[in-house]
Amino acid sequence: MIIPSILYKISNKLATDYNTKSIIVGGAVRDHFLNNSIKDYDIEIYGLDKIKDLENTLKEYGSVNLVGKSFGVLKFNFENKEYDFSFPRLENKVSKGHRGFDVICDGNLEFKEASRRRDFTINAMGYNIETKEFIDPFNGQYDIKNRLLRVVDSKTFIEDPLRIYRAIQFSARFEYSLSEETKILCKKMVKDKLLTELPKERIYQELIKLLLKSKRPSIGFHLMNILEIENSFNVKYIDKFLKLKTKNIELNIKLSLATLCIGLGETKTKELLYRFTNNHNLILSILNLLSYYTKPHHLYTNADIKKLATKINISELVTLIKVDENNYKVGEWLLENAKILNVENRPIKPLIQGQDLINLGLIPSPKFKDILDKLYQTQLEKDIITKDEAIRYLKFYTSSNTTTC
Repeated sequence: MIIPSILYKISNKLATDYNTKSIIVGGAVRDHFLNNSIKDYDIEIYGLDKIKDLENTLKEYGSVNLVGKSFGVLKFNFENKEYDFSFPRLENKVSKGHRGFDVICDGNLEFKEASRRRDFTINAMGYNIETKEFIDPFNGQYDIKNRLLRVVDSKTFIEDPLRIYRAIQFSARFEYSLSEETKILCKKMVKDKLLTELPKERIYQELIKLLLKSKRPSIGFHLMNILEIENSFNVKYIDKFLKLKTKNIELNIKLSLATLCIGLGETKTKELLYRFTNNHNLILSILNLLSYYTKPHHLYTNADIKKLATKINISELVTLIKVDENNYKVGEWLLENAKILNVENRPIKPLIQGQDLINLGLIPSPKFKDILDKLYQTQLEKDIITKDEAIRYLKFYTSSNTTTC
């Protein structure tokens, strides 16, 4: 397993000074076996009694963020890269909700015991930095070979109902099947209404991972149906959207959610999206996109396209249109013409401003807005493309409407 050299230095220092074991845990080990790039490293330190000793050691090599210290976690920064160092811990459910856990940090725990709190076997493996050995007490490698999601411990698994949604997004991301035991356990948790304990923001985060990290998000939505989780999304086009997604993460979130709501109608879309997020601006922008999705775009004139750009981002709208292969050519046509008119990402700027009215001798008044709106509509409808042309039309308009100006 390839790991940053700084981790070897820290591991060796801790082992020399305190006789510890530094073990990489969680997603980094899983991604190694999946041949995926490793973005984050989490390291658990075994054999250390005081977190202060860990803090002092880390400070010799970089900066330390103490925000998670009370939970036995230190965020270590080295060369603009962040690593999580922590003590092994146990988590006991003491009340409802995602924060209803009593966390016990214990540097003398065995790896297998500390790993029981993890959700799936593929996430419960470790890598000993000093010995360069993998630790796999729950046969996670076997499940990776068999493309299987299996719970580590059914008793600890049910303590956090969010793990149902983690099962859904992992299943789609890795295209794994749920073991029969895991499937039965998840269905029982749903039936017992444990999902009601979850705040919508946590579910939303897992939904976004499903949409953005999966090659076929439809697998996850199909699994929701199997687990009898109510979802009314339209998943017909969601896999096709991934071929059209952009490099902008926020835009991909917006467009993927819009894709899921195609054909649902405004009322149902609002009801569905508000179940997962309170981001009003996001929901309103999705509703706006969808309101133009069904328009006959292939019948638009140049003036229509310019007017459309004042109401919607045409590039975003075209991406949504093109998820339906029957409308792909329509989307290409609209985008091509919008580019010719230079309105694919923003509307045409008004050529006439309030100062131009003043320069013509008009006295500022509430009527300025009506005049400017009329002039802008004329600019969009006619081939007025220069400031001089706009000024000439402005003079004509004001002279013809002297009594109203």
